[in-house]
Amino acid sequence: MKRYGNLYPQIIEFENIYLAAQKGKRFRDNVLQFNYNLGTEILKIQQELRDKTYQPGSYRTFHLRDIKSRLISAAPYRDRVVHHALCNIIIPIFERTFISDTYANREGYGTHKALRRFTVFARSSRYVLQCDIKKYFPSIDHEILKQTMRRKIKCKNTLWLIDLIIDNSNEQEEVINYFPGDDLLTPIQRRHGFLSDFVWHFTL
Repeated sequence: MKRYGNLYPQIIEFENIYLAAQKGKRFRDNVLQFNYNLGTEILKIQQELRDKTYQPGSYRTFHLRDIKSRLISAAPYRDRVVHHALCNIIIPIFERTFISDTYANREGYGTHKALRRFTVFARSSRYVLQCDIKKYFPSIDHEILKQTMRRKIKCKNTLWLIDLIIDNSNEQEEVINYFPGDDLLTPIQRRHGFLSDFVWHFTL
């Protein structure tokens, strides 16, 4: 399996961070405040990433109630800029591993395209399995997630940033799951759960 190196210089380029800053919801107060001094903010992020002094802020969490209650976590805007700067460079690496019918959080895909594809399958198949993974995001094992990153990425600085983002994610509800190689205490000794947009691209 090919592993990619020398990614970090691309991640911390001014132009890449600038592109990442354009992906926010531009008329929210925190975004407007960031964009008011956009050049200065980008240079500050760039310097922190270059010096490895960057530290993520605290997540804001709230419950969204539609059909069922879901815990939503939102990173501070400047951290989301860093997430997008990272994803701009590493998503193309992982995109190549997705099957064509992976629709979540992929550019050019989405709900409408998934529905059209489902319609094709429904008309040509006698049976349809509808299922959901219980407490999927709270169940994500951080060590397994890091290992998944290392199967494709060997750039040490990029892995430092990925680990930093994962390690500073907010705590989720406790979920006890066992994976191959775990002993009795492993599920309570290792951290689980990740609700940032960052993780959507690599776990679905």
